[in-house]
Amino acid sequence: MSVDLAVQLGRLMLPNPVLVASGTFGYAKEMAGIVDLARLGGILPKTITSSPRPGNKPWRTVETTGGMLNSIGLDNDGIDYFIANHLPYLGSLGSPLVVSIAGKTKEDFVNMAAQLGEHAQVSAIELNISCPNVSGGIDFGTDPATCEKLVAEVRAACPHPIIAKLTPNVTSIAAVAKAAEAGGADAVSAINTVQGMAIDWKRKKPMLGNVIGGLSGPAIKPIALRCVFQISQSTSVPIIGIGGISTLDDVMEFLVAGATAVQIGTANYFDPTLSNRIVNKLPGAISTLGASSMKEVVGTLQLPS
Repeated sequence: MSVDLAVQLGRLMLPNPVLVASGTFGYAKEMAGIVDLARLGGILPKTITSSPRPGNKPWRTVETTGGMLNSIGLDNDGIDYFIANHLPYLGSLGSPLVVSIAGKTKEDFVNMAAQLGEHAQVSAIELNISCPNVSGGIDFGTDPATCEKLVAEVRAACPHPIIAKLTPNVTSIAAVAKAAEAGGADAVSAINTVQGMAIDWKRKKPMLGNVIGGLSGPAIKPIALRCVFQISQSTSVPIIGIGGISTLDDVMEFLVAGATAVQIGTANYFDPTLSNRIVNKLPGAISTLGASSMKEVVGTLQLPS
């Protein structure tokens, strides 16, 4: 049976639903020798900010049970450097390019989106309103009214599709997703990392230089699935599921729960070829469910009566 892997996220069309998450794939050039980049559903390079950021003091990463804590602090060279030095290469890869941006203020987001809107190589913009590792990093993602206003103003300033990346560190992620939808988001990404920490008890000190960081990896998959399901039950906005994906089964769970696409994150560190293998195996899994397209599988979870 022929299977159509293409998915639609608002105004954004992707050849398949498997993307690589921002912050885990560098600027793609680092993976060029081992990953068929053109085969990916989409590439999200490292989050950029309006001005260069040195990031947080070390340690910045700590391995923990079932996952990893990170507190990188959005270390990057700024949007101007990105456009001049990374965008030409990223735009030549043949895979949709989704640029992740983060701002301290609403004006930061709007101005960066407008600047990126001038470049046709950019397929969409992901608003990182959920980073737990910088001051004010989750402010726009925790208050629904603020989120809606930000998304609306970014959409008005930029012609590209807009994706809002949401934090699980809220009372109701569905409420924030509704706000993003009301503001005109083409899709939401769920979830960013879960706040956590690690302690060296012998030294009586935190292991991360920033004390608290973001937990990712298999440990957060149940939380991410819950968030995707809750959003899908409360909104009609397309969802990109993120959190602990490391197998084909993980991907299928997110799709059935309500995600239209997924992003592979922490797994890129220990298995960067995973995304390509999942894309290759996905048609078989879709066929197993008696389906011939992605839309026949998304959100088909059958609840107890």
